[in-house]
Amino acid sequence: MASTVTDDTGGGRNWTFLTNHGHVLLAIARDPTARLRDVAAEVGVTERAAQAIVADLEAGGYLHRTRVGRRNEYTLNPAGRFRHPAEADRQVGDLLALFADAPTAKAEPSA
Repeated sequence: MASTVTDDTGGGRNWTFLTNHGHVLLAIARDPTARLRDVAAEVGVTERAAQAIVADLEAGGYLHRTRVGRRNEYTLNPAGRFRHPAEADRQVGDLLALFADAPTAKAEPSA
């Protein structure tokens, strides 16, 4: 689940450096076949919110959803640009490389 930072001065303000959109994108990067209920639980949002976020990300060109049987499989677009003008020159692939462990098909034997 997404961690939050609590203001120790008693203000009780909780915040994170990444938005829920960023957290959902990273959760899907870690497991492209994850169910949205599992993504929602990992991020700490409702399943409906996760669905809306995935729809936003798909509409923005950051991911593509493919139906495989009864499940969805997601393909990410690492070349997508950040939306905020301060980071518009950077690709989301930079964020994915920093935070998302690449899924592995199977473990390599140690030498």
